[in-house]
Amino acid sequence: MELVPLMTLRPTVDPPVDTGPGALGRRFVGACTGGTVEGPRLSGTILPSGGDWLLLDGAGTGHVDGRLTLRTDDGAAVYLAYRGIARVTAQVGAALAQGQAAGFGDMYYVVQPQFETGDDRYAWLTRIVTVAEGRLVPGGAEYRVFEVAHTTTPTA
Repeated sequence: MELVPLMTLRPTVDPPVDTGPGALGRRFVGACTGGTVEGPRLSGTILPSGGDWLLLDGAGTGHVDGRLTLRTDDGAAVYLAYRGIARVTAQVGAALAQGQAAGFGDMYYVVQPQFETGDDRYAWLTRIVTVAEGRLVPGGAEYRVFEVAHTTTPTA
């Protein structure tokens, strides 16, 4: 198995609304206002739709639940949903407080994107597994998305 780069996803998100502590934790809801998608097989824009619903549990672990709509450069509409885990560190909090982006690897931030589309040109997206490493940036997040590809051993 290998990870093959698929795209970089850069959603912009409004400052989240804090719904306060609840039975499952503290919920933060941020509306997606746009963004970009860049990759060798998938490029376009993120439409102002969807958002990010983060649940911060009592142990400080963030449970990510994001949903976006993409418009590819050639006009296809693609729905993207992702769930995962984000554990913010003091280093990341300090960087964001100073208006700086966190680095990839500064925190555990991993999501599993899934795609839906009715456009035949992108139907292949609905038949692959992807994983993404995230980082927090001012005004949103950035994800490096990879296809989990099967590798075969060459025969002699």
